[in-house]
Amino acid sequence: MDSDFFHSNDPEPHIGRTKNIIKKYPEIKQLMGRNRNTIFYITGIVLLQIALAIFLHDKSWWWVVITAYVVGAFCNHALFVLIHECTHNLVFKSRLANMWAGMFCDLPNAFPSSIQFRKYHLKHHAFQGHYDIDADIPNVWEAKLVGNSFVGKALWLLFFPIFQLTRPPRLKAIQFNSAWMWINLVLVLGFDMVLLYYFGFKSVIYLVLSFFFSVGLHPLGGRWIQEHYLVDSPQETYSYYGPLNTLAFNVGYHNEHHDFSYVPWNKLPEIKKIAPEYYDNLTYHTSWAGLVWKFLTDKNLSLFSRAVRDNTGGLNISSDSEQDYVEGIDLKEAV
Repeated sequence: MDSDFFHSNDPEPHIGRTKNIIKKYPEIKQLMGRNRNTIFYITGIVLLQIALAIFLHDKSWWWVVITAYVVGAFCNHALFVLIHECTHNLVFKSRLANMWAGMFCDLPNAFPSSIQFRKYHLKHHAFQGHYDIDADIPNVWEAKLVGNSFVGKALWLLFFPIFQLTRPPRLKAIQFNSAWMWINLVLVLGFDMVLLYYFGFKSVIYLVLSFFFSVGLHPLGGRWIQEHYLVDSPQETYSYYGPLNTLAFNVGYHNEHHDFSYVPWNKLPEIKKIAPEYYDNLTYHTSWAGLVWKFLTDKNLSLFSRAVRDNTGGLNISSDSEQDYVEGIDLKEAV
């Protein structure tokens, strides 16, 4: 088993490809913008999850668990993807409106995540692979603890949200606390309390289980392996072109998203159609479930199967602006 990450001396790997594609296909800028209709998908899925939680309040525990695994996980995962759209300001023009939309997505998630995700995810784009900045990189102690055994990796996936919570203290350059974090916390936990008071324990547990299944030991858990785990080193980012993109708002188009983060979910497949030669030669995945199995059983894959770097490419670490990772690219006029 590897005992260290793969170390790269190169800067963030996507900006160069973005520049080349825009130079060759300037019409790709027409894909950039916002999809205001996304708010209707957000509203529908939020209401569906709340309705299911209420419906299950007096059903057997088997109904609660099975529904959470078969239906709730997909709903919550979809809401995480839509939080991601709000993070990139791809729903409304106003940054504030996108923040409120993200917190609305959070209501059925049982735990607040949208505000903190926004903060750390934009840094992930700007400083992909920087151990002290990128929250997507596992802790060294985390990778050593999990190891490369089937059981260790399965438990890591099962408790993935808890491991995620241990990473922010490592990222000294990013301020953890904020007023918006507390607003997000009060809204979501307050909603949980209302649901508990009026409909009981099972309704809340349904949402908690949906949350854990949506990001953990479930076919959807393959997404977290797919995006940046080195199944074909030194390639750092991987796309998924399988059928679950339909239920996951095309989140599998991850190379395309990193290259063009100003393109909303419904237009991501168009990037590959316009510039196929930049994506067809990259390794990609077609099954999240198959990838979960490969990750669990392949002794050569572990949490150390990630690329880390020190080269910031001259970007400003203290900036919270999305513009810090498209510096020098003429995208602003298209948004």
